[in-house]
Amino acid sequence: MTNYIEPHTAPPLIDFPCLFPIKVMGETHDTFTTVIAQMIQTIVPNFTAEHIEMRASSAGKYISLTCSVYVTSQAQLDDIYRILTAHPLVKFAL
Repeated sequence: MTNYIEPHTAPPLIDFPCLFPIKVMGETHDTFTTVIAQMIQTIVPNFTAEHIEMRASSAGKYISLTCSVYVTSQAQLDDIYRILTAHPLVKFAL
């Protein structure tokens, strides 16, 4: 007898489209903000640096960016996280 597993039918956790905050952290570098904005623009072309809030660590070694990105699907959001986390300047993205 084969067990049949029902597909997951829970509602999505995020209602798309939406403005989604992505926090990106890395070591302070002159081009960090520009690089992050350019990477997001490859997925969301109308994203600009105006949608980024920047905060330095108390010692100034690290920088945290909160990027408010208008996303239209889970796949698009996943693509953004994949491209960000693959970059060597990015320590992590939340």
